[in-house]
Amino acid sequence: MPASRKQHWNEVYAKKSPESLTWFQPRPETSLTLIRSAGLAREARLIDVGGGTSLLTSVLLEEGFQHLSILDVSDRAIELAKTRLGNRASEIEWYEADLTTFEPPHRWDLWHDRAVFHFLTVEEDRRAYCRVMNHSVEPGGYVVIATFALDGPTRCSGLEVVRYSPESLHAELGGQYEFRGSLAEDHRTPTDGMQRFVYSWFQRAP
Repeated sequence: MPASRKQHWNEVYAKKSPESLTWFQPRPETSLTLIRSAGLAREARLIDVGGGTSLLTSVLLEEGFQHLSILDVSDRAIELAKTRLGNRASEIEWYEADLTTFEPPHRWDLWHDRAVFHFLTVEEDRRAYCRVMNHSVEPGGYVVIATFALDGPTRCSGLEVVRYSPESLHAELGGQYEFRGSLAEDHRTPTDGMQRFVYSWFQRAP
């Protein structure tokens, strides 16, 4: 349901400032740790799917990465992110699209997703996600996906989620991705709540 998905997230971003949203991170250290572990050149292509107003791309720009992309279903989130980046927004490739129907114009060396996949409660949507990812990630490229852990929340932003272990997530992605490791994260929300995430790292077969 792309239209209602877009409407839902636009309403979320309209009601709260980016810094007050439950998933806000002043600095996305766990994502940065896994991205750095890939050892990619600064010329590599990286995409943050569901990137919204995350500060991840800002940090990667500061570290010298030259080919960064953000995909989000919410045009409001994208406009907020562009405003925050100012002149540097022109250095980013922006895609306003529902990920399950996205048609990638090229491939990326690393695919990063913090908390999109766990919102896909319908199997058809998860299959569509994987199809798009398969068309987006270079052979030998990397995938970092963060979801709520098995003992994490069952709902977020008014929506149900699916919780994962690294093993169950790997099973969803299919055999062409090799599991490289995982990290647990206890994320403290701006209202001092706690959400348990698991970050899983994969490499696509060459």
